[in-house]
Amino acid sequence: MKKEEIPQDHSALEKLTKEVSYAIDDQGNYITRLSTGWEVKAKALDVAWSDIEKRLMDAKQKVHNNEASPLLYFIELKIMDLSIVSAYTGFWKWQIKRHLKPAVFKKLSDKKLMKYAEVFEVSIEELKTTKGHEA
Repeated sequence: MKKEEIPQDHSALEKLTKEVSYAIDDQGNYITRLSTGWEVKAKALDVAWSDIEKRLMDAKQKVHNNEASPLLYFIELKIMDLSIVSAYTGFWKWQIKRHLKPAVFKKLSDKKLMKYAEVFEVSIEELKTTKGHEA
């Protein structure tokens, strides 16, 4: 592609990041230029963010219905999974699965809650209520 043909389509990330694209200049040499993105990639990102928002809203509803503890909401909010949470907290994945149950979560010590709060960058009170982090 020629340097004039490098896509500069609008995307959700265009103000945050640019990507390097290779092109050919007027002398036929390869050069690098920054691109804000291209339409196909922007649409794919929009679909991905839509999926993330849906998962977050589903998690919020499960917490509200007392089907899951607030941990589920924060895991989705921070776009994590059990392996990542396990790596950051030091808890085994099976322990985190147990902590996702509302009855078990309510009995957690402040020490354990503090580990989660630090990972999710919230206070223990915010962790318990999800207030201040409404989607």
